[in-house]
Amino acid sequence: MSTENEGTAAPKPPAAPSTPPVAAPAPETPAHGTEPTQQIPPTPAGPAPAQAPGYAQAPAPQAPAAYGAEGWPPPPPAVPAYGSGGGHDGGTWGAPPTADGMPPAKPKGKGGLVAAVLVAALLAGGVGGGIGFWAAERSEKGVGSTTVAASNTPKDIKREAGSIAGLAAGALPSVVTIEASAGDGEGGTGTGFVYDQQGHILTNNHVVASAANGGKLSATFSDGKKYEAEVIGRAQGYDVAVLKLKNPPSGLKPLPLGDSDKVAVGDATIAIGAPFGLSNTVTTGIVSAKNRPVASGDASGGKNSYMSALQTDASINPGNSGGPLLDGRGAVIGINSAIQSAGNGGFGGGQAGSIGLGFAIPINQAKNVAESLIKTGKPVYPIISVSVDLQSKTDGAKISDQGAPANDLVDPNGPAGKAGLKPGDVITQFGDKPIDSGPTLISEIWTHKPGDVVKLTYLRDGKPNTVDITLGSRVGDK
Repeated sequence: MSTENEGTAAPKPPAAPSTPPVAAPAPETPAHGTEPTQQIPPTPAGPAPAQAPGYAQAPAPQAPAAYGAEGWPPPPPAVPAYGSGGGHDGGTWGAPPTADGMPPAKPKGKGGLVAAVLVAALLAGGVGGGIGFWAAERSEKGVGSTTVAASNTPKDIKREAGSIAGLAAGALPSVVTIEASAGDGEGGTGTGFVYDQQGHILTNNHVVASAANGGKLSATFSDGKKYEAEVIGRAQGYDVAVLKLKNPPSGLKPLPLGDSDKVAVGDATIAIGAPFGLSNTVTTGIVSAKNRPVASGDASGGKNSYMSALQTDASINPGNSGGPLLDGRGAVIGINSAIQSAGNGGFGGGQAGSIGLGFAIPINQAKNVAESLIKTGKPVYPIISVSVDLQSKTDGAKISDQGAPANDLVDPNGPAGKAGLKPGDVITQFGDKPIDSGPTLISEIWTHKPGDVVKLTYLRDGKPNTVDITLGSRVGDK
């Protein structure tokens, strides 16, 4: 939108009338606020009125040229000075009277208000003052007023604790903006939240990875207080990390954790974070989907992170990573981790913005990972000990059948090998979840714990087979 002043050119002053206008009865003064808004014709004589602020001033009209000895009457105009239908009382100035001496009948159409407007303009000062006094007098007598007052507005606006504003106010003091920097200056900004009263902060691995080895980390609370922090443990595959404040303040308030298994599509969500460095930003939405398989990272296979994510349309942007996704009660149901970008055609790449497709690690999974990191500093992954072909186009997760010896593709002493699976088998279901790809299988396996017994269905030569498999474990990232 342009901020330049716009307007129309001032009309060229009309020629003077052919005969002096006959004085007409003064028009009734229009009610205040109902004056017509048509263009007022310039006054042919007399001093120019003062210019009103904010309005363009039209050029002063030129004096009429002399015609005859005394300069009167002026030459008749080729076109009536005020156009068809103009003039006082509907007559056209300069038009001849009818046979009975009366002015011609008032034509239909626009106009007929120019003289009235002119009179109203000349009397504006007096009329305005009169109306102002009249309104004040009526107001004092209780008859009415020209001012509408919102007398029922409460002095203090109180918001319910369960409102979005109330939930955000309760959660913001427990959310921090994380600044990470490596020795070479590389780094970025993300988000985290208070996990316990000992000063542990839960966030994403990719938020702190650049500062994990000799870099600097800080956490800034919503009140502006900043604390140095250090990495306690991080899980690249889960994209989860735990920090600890070096000198945590007293009275830390951990955010309550919800149950991500009980979340339903359509539930309300609140995301808190620092998108593009804008700390303490609150956005809202709903749970758009559950169990959404997401592989985020650099798309280099083993360096990817996998999650069976909660999908939300709450606005999530770079800098929201690691922040809490709250439900309608203010409990954490996920850690905001990835977005779908319309520009890069995939997850996790490029400097993109929200298009309403955000993904969060379910808090039940993140809690299990955090507990392991706090206790041992290392993540523990449930595994079935097979190599999955992530590039396969089959409808399912295909166990790789080339590129390495068979015993490396399926460990004969691992969970899958003991259950009878072989290279080339296609896994189509894991537990009660259908499997349509390799990333989906990995995401689903990592929602479980080592030692869980899960029913697995696979295809061999087009024939389905179902077996029970006991999940093994792997400590640390590869």
